[in-house]
Amino acid sequence: MRIILLGPAGSGKGTQGEMIERHYGFPRISTGDLLRLEVEKDTALGKIVKKIMEAGELVADDIVLEIVRSRIAQPDCKRGYVLDGFPRTLNQAILLEKVDGSRPEIAIEIQVSEEALKQRLAGRLVCLQCGTVYNINNNKLSQCQACGARLTVRNDDRPEVVSQRFRIYRETIGPLIEYYSKKGVLFRIDGEKTPEEVFREVKSVIDSRLN
Repeated sequence: MRIILLGPAGSGKGTQGEMIERHYGFPRISTGDLLRLEVEKDTALGKIVKKIMEAGELVADDIVLEIVRSRIAQPDCKRGYVLDGFPRTLNQAILLEKVDGSRPEIAIEIQVSEEALKQRLAGRLVCLQCGTVYNINNNKLSQCQACGARLTVRNDDRPEVVSQRFRIYRETIGPLIEYYSKKGVLFRIDGEKTPEEVFREVKSVIDSRLN
C-alpha cells in the first residue's frame, strides 16, 4: 500500500508518518528530509535545493521524482510506504504512478489553518545532527536530548517563508485534491487536534482500506 500524506509544511505530516511507520511497519519517506540531507552534504544538488527551499519555492519535479524513485526501490518498501511531502502537484502524482502504478493507495490531507501553522513553526527547533524536532513552547532546550547536538530554527520556518509556502500549497493543491477525490482514495482530517487524536482518525482510514 502507498499512503500519501498531504498538507502544508507544519501540518503534522511528519509526526503522523512516524506514527504510521511504528504501527504498521511502512517506512516513512520524507522528500523534505531527503532534500535537506543533500543540502547538509553540500552536494551540487544540495546547493541548488538550498536556494529554492530558503525562498519557500518548490523543487523541480524531475529532481524530487528521481530521489523518490531511488528510495521506493529499496527492499523495505516492498509491503508499502508512506510519502510525506510528495506528490505536491498533479504532475508529480502522474509521474509517481508511472514509476509505481500498480500499488493500491490512499491520500490523506491533514488540514491546518495558516495562523495555526505560524504558531507551531515559530516555536520549532530542529537538531542539526539527527533531525529530531522540539518545540520551545514546551521544552527549554538548547541541545538535542537524543544525540547532544545543537538545536536551531530552520530557515524555512521563518514566518515570511511559512506564509509563502502556505500560499504555494493552496495554489497548487487544488488539482491534486480533485485527482485523488475522483479516484475515490482521498480522505480529509482535521490536523489541529492533538497528534494522538489525528492518528486515531488516520488509523481508522488505513484499517478500512487494509481490511
